[in-house]
Amino acid sequence: NLGFPTLMAKARICDEDGKTKSNYYKAMNDQKGKSQDRGKPYDNRGRGNASVGRKPGSGQCYKCGERGHMSYGCPKKDNKCFNCGRFGHKAEVCRAKV
Repeated sequence: NLGFPTLMAKARICDEDGKTKSNYYKAMNDQKGKSQDRGKPYDNRGRGNASVGRKPGSGQCYKCGERGHMSYGCPKKDNKCFNCGRFGHKAEVCRAKV
């Protein structure tokens, strides 16, 4: 025959045990998430096939928006932007905030 104080003590122990277990698993999940989010500077997974199928000169120029050349070889690099007034790009690809 268990008395009320004994039952209360057992209930308190169960409560604390549940909280401890919950905190433990929460801490383990937090650690797991941090280790997965950390950048790996020399990890090449997923990048191996990124350049497959690309041909030289098939990139898109960010100055004029046309394909077939990169910005450093842009034939329109002397054009003036009608949006911001600067030289070197067209208004269609202007990054200036208006």
